[in-house]
Amino acid sequence: MKANTKSAEAERIVREAALALMTPDLGECLVCFVDRQLRSFGYDNTHRFTLQYRDASAPRSTAIIKRLSRLGACCCDCEIFLNAYEPAFALWSKERWVEDPSGGEICIEGGPPDVMPPCAGVRRGTVMPCRNWVRALRRGR
Repeated sequence: MKANTKSAEAERIVREAALALMTPDLGECLVCFVDRQLRSFGYDNTHRFTLQYRDASAPRSTAIIKRLSRLGACCCDCEIFLNAYEPAFALWSKERWVEDPSGGEICIEGGPPDVMPPCAGVRRGTVMPCRNWVRALRRGR
């Protein structure tokens, strides 16, 4: 009986930890949540994190996949970052010039942050991104 109790307790702890890791933080936006999940768990060519967010934070947003598809994220979560949204330009590093070993100067181009700052927050029920994200420029349209 003790082994069953310990096993049940261990299962409960693992379930609670998984739920805590895979649940959107209070006020966390869809895009920050999906970014955090993809960095932690990788992608599987589905919209699993988008749907998880919708179910937990915006259950009335039943057309979220259709909306993301119109933005270019039709097939999976990672397409949100390839086609739909990108970090706001204010978060990008700035271009800078540095001295190279030969005494000349080289330009280090600016770019998006390696890791996004904490979510700027949104109201419950929305699937709009926080101010850390902007619509990606889609070329060829």
